[in-house]
Amino acid sequence: MYDVDKKSKTDVELNDYQSDAEKHEYVENLSQIETVDSNQWLNVGVDIKEFDRAGTFIQKDCSVIHSKAMQEGVEVMGISDALKKHDWLKDYLWKYISPEKDKFTQSAKEKPHEGYFIRSLPGAKIKQPIQSCLYIAKEGFSQNVHNVVIAEENSQMHIITGCSTSPHLVTGLHVGVSEIFVKKGATLHFTMIHDWGEQINVRPRTAIHVEEGGVIVSNYISLRPVGSLQMSPTTYLDGKGAVARFNSILVAAAGCHLDVGSTIHLNYPDTRAEIISRAITVGGTIIARGEMIGKVAGCKGHLECKGLLLNDGIMHAIPELQGHVPGVEMSHEAAVGKIDQREIEYLMARGLDEDEAVSTIVRGFLNVDIEGLPPGLAAEIDKVVTETQKDMM
Repeated sequence: MYDVDKKSKTDVELNDYQSDAEKHEYVENLSQIETVDSNQWLNVGVDIKEFDRAGTFIQKDCSVIHSKAMQEGVEVMGISDALKKHDWLKDYLWKYISPEKDKFTQSAKEKPHEGYFIRSLPGAKIKQPIQSCLYIAKEGFSQNVHNVVIAEENSQMHIITGCSTSPHLVTGLHVGVSEIFVKKGATLHFTMIHDWGEQINVRPRTAIHVEEGGVIVSNYISLRPVGSLQMSPTTYLDGKGAVARFNSILVAAAGCHLDVGSTIHLNYPDTRAEIISRAITVGGTIIARGEMIGKVAGCKGHLECKGLLLNDGIMHAIPELQGHVPGVEMSHEAAVGKIDQREIEYLMARGLDEDEAVSTIVRGFLNVDIEGLPPGLAAEIDKVVTETQKDMM
């Protein structure tokens, strides 16, 4: 029965979606953006006021409608403009993801709809985050984007990517191919906040390459309903002392199917990896995957997946560890269950009613401390967690 349900939710026919959309005009001043759009963007951390931002990229359907860097040491533009500006960039495309990987990557190769290019220059310390938004407004549209992010040697950068759809949208498909390069000694914080819609199917395909002493911290947050989501970024730690940390916070309402994971290859000595997942199902299905592959002695990794079931639903935790040589140190912890009645009774004994007690426990479960978030975004996420926890109750 489980396999049948999984198949019906994850099978997506590309022919069910349109690959063409009208061109949207470029918007120089974001104050001209319609409120209905800007409110959707704000829900995923993208602020048209651009306060405390180092750059902004916004794509609506297949059109780049705004793109600019606001600090020295960073480049922000559409991928087609970037390819015109940098002849060397073509060597980065499809370097760690094959177009033949599946039908979604093939579609992104054959029918591309822009995507962003974000780059921090060598030695640049970009203190404010760069924000990007991939937005679908056309009904039944398949948005195929190819993104490239490069953190050059000894640079520091934080990117906030908010993905969303117009409030009126019913169906749509997002295919996002992303290739991320963290050069020697660089640090990249990459935060994704998704608010797609109850019948939107989402198929990100991501590869990350980290060189010696580089650090990638990836935060993924999906608290709102989505039809189906299938993503499992692959990270290659290809230099001594390279580090990867992945954090995810997931909520699946009834009818949602989330298949989310991460694969990390620890290929050099002193590499470190951590995958932390918090997931709640209130009627939907969550498959929480995590895989670490240790290739050399002296690498260390930890995988932690905790799932909470409220009402009905399916929670499937799949932690995997592979050690190829002696001297690999990797561990995992996985737990799936319901709220402990003793915790509820403990809080009720201190004056909370049952709903308040459950609400407090759920909020604490979701409230994972995510590394590297700017204060403003941390406050926004805290607000979303509060609203989500109320909706679930």
